[in-house]
Amino acid sequence: MDRPDVVLAAFERGEPRVGEAVIGLALNHDDPAAVLPMVARALESADREIRRQGVIALAHVARLHRTVDRRCLELLRRCPRGNEADDDLWSFVPHRELPPWLWRHHLRERLVDRLRRPFD
Repeated sequence: MDRPDVVLAAFERGEPRVGEAVIGLALNHDDPAAVLPMVARALESADREIRRQGVIALAHVARLHRTVDRRCLELLRRCPRGNEADDDLWSFVPHRELPPWLWRHHLRERLVDRLRRPFD
């Protein structure tokens, strides 16, 4: 899937597998500015599975394009921490572009890991 208009139409029809289309779009479309609005729509879905697929799609966008938008970050903040997007955003997007709440999550995680294994 590489056509945002087709994914948008699937959202408007209430297609149950639209989350899979969003993941396909994230993997196959060259322009993150065209993909991220569809990811945001998945992240704000009432359907838990579509939200989960939105998180996966956001992780793919971060990994492939090294970018994210504010809207997706706001929506991601509502999701449980430790998901695929948290980790890929931290690994692939410049840290200066990431919000304080994601910094806190990763720094806390690193501190706990260091306390558990102080001599590694």
